[in-house]
Amino acid sequence: MPRFAANLSMMFTEMPFLERFQAAADAGFAAVEYLFPYDHPAEEVAAARRDAGVEQVLFNAPAGDWAAGERGLACLPDRQEEFDRGLETALRYAEALDCPRIHVMAGIPRPDGELDAAGRAAAREVHVRRVRQAADAAAAVGRRVLIEPINPVDMPGYLLDSVHEGRDVLEQIDHPAVGLQLDLYHAQITDGDLTRLIRSAADVVEHVQIASVPDRHEPDGGELDLDHVLGVLDDVGYAGWVGCEYRPAGETRAGLGWFHRRTGSGRADRRGSGA
Repeated sequence: MPRFAANLSMMFTEMPFLERFQAAADAGFAAVEYLFPYDHPAEEVAAARRDAGVEQVLFNAPAGDWAAGERGLACLPDRQEEFDRGLETALRYAEALDCPRIHVMAGIPRPDGELDAAGRAAAREVHVRRVRQAADAAAAVGRRVLIEPINPVDMPGYLLDSVHEGRDVLEQIDHPAVGLQLDLYHAQITDGDLTRLIRSAADVVEHVQIASVPDRHEPDGGELDLDHVLGVLDDVGYAGWVGCEYRPAGETRAGLGWFHRRTGSGRADRRGSGA
């Protein structure tokens, strides 16, 4: 049976962030993930997690000025000091939240998208060096670092845009505390052929995320056959969490029928779950 984690940056947004932990627990989720916790003190976020009785399985390190379009600092050569501070902050939150994994976003090396081969190679070199740095720091306190390929439709210019490239980067990083975050929504758009892709990447995948393609709504619609890809994950022995990083088409609980049917959960909160 898959272990699903609710993504609190996209789900349960009908309520304030700190209330989403309990909403996820009431809906039947045993774990949560999200993009960033930094708008709230670590102690407050940790208390919300503890009170709800859910595990924290993943969040992102600070990624620069998100509102201005920045999507990570790891490949930006002139942002070392900010990267260092962000890494320190992320590890402090990870300790408070008892979170084992931090996603370090690569970044967009050129906002205008004009990046030639030499520029890409230079950005890759910086990225590899920074992720190694993050992995060293994370491993020293019992945490791990993930990298994630993100499709160029949703995030134009992002340095790491395919699972194939992700494997190449992991080989360059060559660090035991680094793994791959496989978002099947992004992978379907960029790579396709998900059955073979999952099988070929199984040895490096440490976290999986799901959503429908192309709308990024509930994961049981669109181009993906959810039961099939979950079956492939079972076949390759994946035992980690499956993050539900999707934007509900309507009110979050009203769209959780797919989740309740597959887990038998939702008995504690059927007020519009669709179950």
